[in-house]
Amino acid sequence: MGNSDMERKASYEDVSGEPGGLGGVVSTISSSRSPLQPPEDTEEEPFTTYFDSKIPIPEDEKHSCFSFRKLWAFTGPGFLMSIAYLDPGNIESDLQSGAVAGFKLLWVLLLATIIGLLLQRLAARLGVVTGLHLAEVCNRQYQKFPRIILWLMVELAIIGSDMQEVIGSAIAINLLSVGKIPLWGGVLITIADTFVFLFLDKYGLRKLEAFFGLLITIMAVTFGYEYITVKPNQEKLLQGLFIPYCKDCGTPQLEQAVGIVGAVIMPHNMYLHSALVKSRQVDRTNKREVREANKYFFIESCIALFVSFIINIFVVTVFAEAFFNKTNADVNQVCVNSSSPHSSLFPNNNQTLEVDIYKGGVVLGCYFGPAALYIWAIGILAAGQSSTMTGTYSGQFVMEGFLNLRWSRFARVLLTRSIAITPTLFVAIFQDVEHLTGMNDFLNVLMSLQLPFALIPVLTFTSLPSVMHDFANGLFWKVAGGLLILLICCINMFFVVDYVRSLHNLGLYIGAAVLSIVYLSFVAYLTWLCLIALGASFLACGNTGRLGFAARPELFLLGRVDSDSSVTR
Repeated sequence: MGNSDMERKASYEDVSGEPGGLGGVVSTISSSRSPLQPPEDTEEEPFTTYFDSKIPIPEDEKHSCFSFRKLWAFTGPGFLMSIAYLDPGNIESDLQSGAVAGFKLLWVLLLATIIGLLLQRLAARLGVVTGLHLAEVCNRQYQKFPRIILWLMVELAIIGSDMQEVIGSAIAINLLSVGKIPLWGGVLITIADTFVFLFLDKYGLRKLEAFFGLLITIMAVTFGYEYITVKPNQEKLLQGLFIPYCKDCGTPQLEQAVGIVGAVIMPHNMYLHSALVKSRQVDRTNKREVREANKYFFIESCIALFVSFIINIFVVTVFAEAFFNKTNADVNQVCVNSSSPHSSLFPNNNQTLEVDIYKGGVVLGCYFGPAALYIWAIGILAAGQSSTMTGTYSGQFVMEGFLNLRWSRFARVLLTRSIAITPTLFVAIFQDVEHLTGMNDFLNVLMSLQLPFALIPVLTFTSLPSVMHDFANGLFWKVAGGLLILLICCINMFFVVDYVRSLHNLGLYIGAAVLSIVYLSFVAYLTWLCLIALGASFLACGNTGRLGFAARPELFLLGRVDSDSSVTR
């Protein structure tokens, strides 16, 4: 072991053994070996997923503060991460926001995107500093039982997200085929082409990232076309964006605002982003390189989320301008006059128009011609296909990290796809394409429930000096991160409670009450560990800390693995 490694080892000993520190909380999981020792030669090398070869970062001595060459080298992971902000679930939330509240909730979308950016920063820093993604760190740091529960909860979130993404693609295929390809047929097509596209990285990570860039460009062009066609009122757009006020808003608008936050901030995206940043060659034994990587990844994330925000703005404003305060009778009349085959979707009554991504395309076709419908469907297909692929990556990272799988790549893809796709296929076979709104509401609630299982761990581990060393969160990020996560979880709990109340079923109420006790107990457990990591060491309660963390401060020493590995392009 070199001198630098010995110094880091000594620093970890200082952290874990200091009076009143985390020494009473940190313990090992059934291991007789000292947690401060690096892995022995007999142990297997830390498992990598797709990043056997990593993209090198060029040196630029002329521009020490900022280099466009370096920014370009770091560009990629943030744009793949941003696709979760453009999945069909987000698009549906956008169009419903516009139809229900007009331009009034644009500031909520802006705020949610900024909060998402700050949380993604934490996830990216964890991956850069430790060389491990969030699922791997959870696997090494949490005890066995909570680790298994955590994995199951995250898998549920991925399955819920995947169902929305795959069905979104299937709906787009149904629209493009004028209804000739049924929903289940679109699901099978999406599954098949996802398998094909997932192996693009065999030809280089840059080519894979370029393909995702192409899909984002298609979304920007198609939804931008709808924006130019509809010509939203720019004054109302700016007012809704920068004035945090919702005049004459009631319960539907409040529920829609909560839905925006839940749709934008996705639990599996934290696991995804922390893994994607491992694709760059960073010597984690060099603090300057780590600090530089954190800076450029954050800049790239800002650019990527700005692009996704603009695309979301396109969708919200199109439906705010064209369909806010419209009734079913209004749309039915227009569809009948335009000889649309879908006019029966809208009953001839005075109820407020309710839309989803399927009906949204139909309405655009009725008002602005068939071109608007088909271009909308192309945009939805790009959104569904890209988010399905990143969702698959998320599923593999999570399963590999929590279960430490050593299977062949095809076997891993097949397993993770099967777990997520099987329920989707059943829904597609037994559900009509025109009646999926109830299922989407349920999936949104399911993913909202899983948010704490991504946000709490990422704040916990980025605040632990034994994991992050010199890059652990400072006081500002500890407080700000804790408040943001508390705000998001409270907002989503409101959404969940409101959904359960709308079911009007006593049996479901009782079941929800029982499950909520178990759910809140586990959230409280994770919160307890998080508060200790944030500095509330008095909560460790002496030896009861053995219920919590396992000390694995050798995480930082894994930087030697990357720094010594060869890079082949």
